Amino acid sequence: MQLKILSFLTGILFCGSVFCQNTSFKVVKTYPIKSSGGWDYIAVNDNKIYVSHGTQVNILDENSGDSIGIIPGTTGVHGIAFDNALHKGYTSNGRLNNVFVFDLSSNKILKEIPTGENPDAISYEPFSKKIITCNGRSKSLSVIDPEKGSVVATIELDAKPEEAVSDGNGKLYVNLEDKNEIAEVDMTNFKVLNRWEITPGESATGLALDKKTHRLFAGCDNNMLVVVNAENGKVVTSLPIGEGCDGVVFDANKNLVFASCGEGNMTVIKETDANHFSVAQTVPTQTTARTIALDPTNNSLFLPAADLAPADPNATSRRRSFVPGTFKVLVVKE
Repeated sequence: MQLKILSFLTGILFCGSVFCQNTSFKVVKTYPIKSSGGWDYIAVNDNKIYVSHGTQVNILDENSGDSIGIIPGTTGVHGIAFDNALHKGYTSNGRLNNVFVFDLSSNKILKEIPTGENPDAISYEPFSKKIITCNGRSKSLSVIDPEKGSVVATIELDAKPEEAVSDGNGKLYVNLEDKNEIAEVDMTNFKVLNRWEITPGESATGLALDKKTHRLFAGCDNNMLVVVNAENGKVVTSLPIGEGCDGVVFDANKNLVFASCGEGNMTVIKETDANHFSVAQTVPTQTTARTIALDPTNNSLFLPAADLAPADPNATSRRRSFVPGTFKVLVVKE
């Protein structure tokens, strides 16, 4: 009897740590976008999807996929951020070295703000109530005051910042892609407090944070997601993901980490607690679907992608072009 009870309890624990963590996410629909150009980040706000695309931002209705507007002239646009209290949006325009401020109702451009060189990822930092751009070429962060409409601080990093996340309590964490590090930044004084190595991770791009467990999730180029303790910078663990990750998001409602990988899949990782993580599912998406956005109100995920043209045997670069007219947003749900 004792042996049977022990076996039963062991089975429950095993199910809780492995089998019962499986998820069932899949691509449920696609939203086509017919304009031309490359892309980078995608963002969701107020039931609208904002998609960086070439020299403009396409705005889609989240539920139907219908086009409901564009923000034009955003040459080399990378990302989109929002200050809903002021009813303003912001685009990081990499080739213009600036940020556009736009009205969230009319999409009208209100102002252009010069930043560091090649502003890439952009985000709203709630503790300081500032907009932050990660400037790839000048290796710095630009801190924009939405009230003043100007840069009020520049944080030098001596490294390429790829993406930043806030804990909402005065700390900002930044992936330093070319140094294999994460920087911890004080958002009261706009100073770098620490720089932490993330070995075995290399060239971290996407970054997310669980504010409850204080765990950072860095998607790396060497096919792994590294979990880092945001309180002391120590690497907790690493997990396998696909090739070409450029986006990571965390669903606090389900304790799930999502890593979008350009090879054509999305890795779902279950957080059991602060120190235990496991791969719950590998979701087929589409080649080139490397960035991702989450709507936490309905647990929907959005990934931009396009069809790749056949490889040119005479090309000097491994980079392949996209088939015109195939750009789309994949909608993934459980």
